[in-house]
This record gives sequence, structure tokens and C-alpha cells, in this order.
Amino acid sequence: MDRQAIERAKEHFGKLLEEQMKRMEALRSAPDWVDYAKLDTIRIGILGGDGIGPFIAKESKRILAELLKDEISSKRVVMEDIEGLTIENRAKHGKAIPDDVLAEIKKYHVTLKGPTTTPRKGDPWPNIESCNVALRKELDLFANVRPVRVPEQGIDWIFFRENTEDVYALGSRGIEVDADIAIDFRLISAPGADRIARLAFEHAKKQGRTRVTCVTKANVVKTTDGRFLENFYRIAKDYPGIQADDWYIDIMTAKLVDEKRRRDFQVLCLPNLYGDILTDEAAEFQGGVGTAGSANIGKQYAMFEAIHGSAPRMVTEGRAGHADPASMIRAAAMLVGHIGRPDKQRLLEAALDVCGQYERKLVVTGRTDGASGRDYAEYVMQTMSDPRLLARWEAYRGGKESKR
Repeated sequence: MDRQAIERAKEHFGKLLEEQMKRMEALRSAPDWVDYAKLDTIRIGILGGDGIGPFIAKESKRILAELLKDEISSKRVVMEDIEGLTIENRAKHGKAIPDDVLAEIKKYHVTLKGPTTTPRKGDPWPNIESCNVALRKELDLFANVRPVRVPEQGIDWIFFRENTEDVYALGSRGIEVDADIAIDFRLISAPGADRIARLAFEHAKKQGRTRVTCVTKANVVKTTDGRFLENFYRIAKDYPGIQADDWYIDIMTAKLVDEKRRRDFQVLCLPNLYGDILTDEAAEFQGGVGTAGSANIGKQYAMFEAIHGSAPRMVTEGRAGHADPASMIRAAAMLVGHIGRPDKQRLLEAALDVCGQYERKLVVTGRTDGASGRDYAEYVMQTMSDPRLLARWEAYRGGKESKR
């Protein structure tokens, strides 16, 4: 038995515990929510990211600028690009987020972000942490919110995925104890579980939803998942008018493809890893991860992004201009709703639904035989400008018009 290896592992784990206890202190003393209605100017930053990111970010920014053109003109809203969050610059500095880039990001209330590359073992890049994970921790973006809607299938889900804990919090901080044993760490805290559960129930209450479902594997992962589930039910007691129930991640993954059962789910609350996996599956019903946007919400900052990766192969094969911008455009719709423009959010989401699920006059395939990202963005903008759009949208959703 290698006693030195054991002592090194103990020391490593002890440092992680000290860091997390300090984090708990900061979490408990965090400032309250930003009130966007009280801001003289709302600052929006655009982060292009890696691979196809700059291509879909460009189209998303155009649509966002069109949607907010009056407020941008009056300086009520300022929208600017933020440079430097690329894998090349991150590798150069050996950091998930270079210090100067992080300082720049913190100047903006909300950001719209393209996908970024996360190095994995065997890549030419250094083993730096995912910048998504780092941003969520640095800005305390504790809630990853991902809606999925397919009206003709009765699907109207919204996922509240805890965003700053679980294996993602410490996944790059594992230890190879010796040649045979490698250990990673998983973190679930009571304050972290409380606030994601409360946000899920608050959403259900405000939107008139009647059910919130917690997803864990608490029968096997008893300590961390057990804590998440226990805190979920404790928060549920504050919302007696809303049904609270729980499912295990394996059977929930199956039930999302069960045509009879899946219509029953409304709001789902999950730890980080399960939420990442399940929302990718859910997005397939809507047309794939290229169609799904997500929000990363904190009390002081918020970041909105596509849920897919940077697809570097599309760039090397010359297909980046044919990447589907729909996911990032949906994230832009969530952004305008978050800053207090629900009518504009509804307008853009209606255009995306009509273009992507009903009329489908242009289809982005990711290859040169499909529409380009720019063509698709133009299609969305033209649809958005139709004064009959909302009426058409409601008619499609109600089945009063046939799909083409």
C-alpha cells in the first residue's frame, strides 16, 4: 500500500473542502437580484466563442439588434462584442477565462455567447477547465434554464438544471492516486440545491404550471443526490398548490420517449450532470440541439447560449457558414425576456417556431445542400416582421392550419 499516495490524496481533498467552505460563505452573503427595470442602460455583451460560434453569433446579433433597434437607438440598451474568449487565447494564458476577458465580461449585465471548445485528454490544448463551467462559477450563474416545446406532440417542458455544482464543479480537480486508481469529486450543497429548487417552483407558480419533478439517482448515489432530493421536497412545502414528485434519471430518460407519459411532465429540476444529458435528449424532439437555447441565470449576471458544441470539424471542412443559428437565436429570445421584454421574446419565439417547425421553407442541414446560417436568419427576420405572425403562430399551435 502506497502511504505517500494516500497522504497526497488527503491533502488534495482537504484543499478542495477548504475552497468549497469559503464558497458557501460567499453564497450565503450574495447580493439580491438585479432589477433591470431600474437600470438606465442595459449592457449586452456578445461572445463569439470557437469553431462555428462566431458564425452563428453574427446572425444572432443581427436579429437581436433588429428586435431591440429602438432601445439601442435611444441608448436604453447598449450591445457590444467582447473579444478574447477563444481556445487559442485561453490556451495562451493557461486559464479557462483570461483575467482581462473576465473583467470585460463583468462590465455587462447579460451576455449572448457562442459555443466554446473544452479541451479533453489527448487534445493539443492544455488541460484547462471548461470556460462555460468557469463562467458559471465566476458569475454565480446557478440556474441553467432550458425550454423545449413541440406543441403538436403535447410537449411543453422547461428544465431547471443546477449549474455550479455536481461533477462539473470539481471535474477538472480529480486526482490520479496511483497507476490503478483515479478519483473525481462530486459536490452538492444545501444552499445550491435550495436555490435551484426554489427557482423552479417560482417559475411554476408564475406561469400557472401545476407540477415540478425532481430527477436524481438518490437510490444509489445516496449522499449527494440524497441531499438534492431532500432539499427539493423541503422547498416544495412552500408551494402547496403545486404537485412535487421525483423520478430516477435512468427511467426519466426512458419516459421522455414514452408518448403517453411524456406529456405529463412540465417543470423539471435536476443536478448539473443529469440536466446536461437529459436536456440534450429533450432537444431532439424539437429538432436537435441546434434548435435549443439555454439561459444561465444568476442574481447579478445572466448568460444566454446555444446548448451545442463548437463543431470544429465544420470549420475545417468549410461548412461553418451552414451551421444552424437557431439554438443561439432562441437563446437571444430568452435574453430579451429576461431583461423585461416578454412581448419581444414571444415575437421571436413565434418566428422561430413558424420557420423551424411549421412552414420550414428553408432547412439548415449543416451541409452545403442546406440553407446557410445567414439565409436562415433572414428567413426568421422576415417572418418576425409579418404583422400577422402571432395570429399565424397561434393558428398553427391550435391545429387550425395544416403544416406544410
